[in-house]
Amino acid sequence: MAHSLHASSPAPATFRSNRPDLATDAIRAAREDLAACFRMAARNGFEEGICNHFSAVVPGHDDLFLVNPYGYAFRELTASKLLICDFHGNVLDGEGVPEATAFYIHAEMHRLLPRAKVAFHTHMPYATALSMTEGEPLIWAGQTALKFYGRTAVDRDYNGLALDSREGARIASAVGDADIVFMKHHGVMVLAPTIAEAWDDLYYLERAAEVQVLAMSTGRKVLPVDPTVAAETYRQMREGDSESARLHLAAIRRQLDAEEPQYRH
Repeated sequence: MAHSLHASSPAPATFRSNRPDLATDAIRAAREDLAACFRMAARNGFEEGICNHFSAVVPGHDDLFLVNPYGYAFRELTASKLLICDFHGNVLDGEGVPEATAFYIHAEMHRLLPRAKVAFHTHMPYATALSMTEGEPLIWAGQTALKFYGRTAVDRDYNGLALDSREGARIASAVGDADIVFMKHHGVMVLAPTIAEAWDDLYYLERAAEVQVLAMSTGRKVLPVDPTVAAETYRQMREGDSESARLHLAAIRRQLDAEEPQYRH
């Protein structure tokens, strides 16, 4: 299912020799945070083989992004294995190339939506299941789902694999002002200003989808929250969301430091 980015080639030696400093403390911290998200996503069953991808704009370099290399499962990734690419497919740092759909989707997301400093794309089962159903994916019946009230979009025009930049641009155009994109017949995309907030949204999105699927499976009518209450609950949740996300990421890093410290390497 995954495709190597055959069109990509290593950056010319002259380009590499003039590259910016990619070994700063801020970039190293971003690498470790992103590697932690890959490892914890694997623990939670959010990944699918070697097909899904997370990316983050490189701190201090809005024209570069970190992304996982082609051919690795999430549970194998470490901070040093992550690639730094530009929007033309050149790999400035790291061994290998990105998966083709990862490049064509994520490069266009970051290029066309500057607010999207981080983009997590998965085929995690419950959220993906809701992308395959009739109607809007979330019913707004569970409290956890209200974290995303008014923040979702649906890309309804599934067009096969994203194997060129036109498809990435089309997906980006479907996003609008949303942070969460349900990609019909495909999966989900989470966009965020920080790695911590992307992880927090990804985790709670799948939890919200899971309980909705369970509720729907009972065969009984699923009752949405009153829209006024839903909007107020959303406001309450969002007030402390960025700090809660920061603490959530810190918590998963403590767990990994104790149990899988190699993610830092």
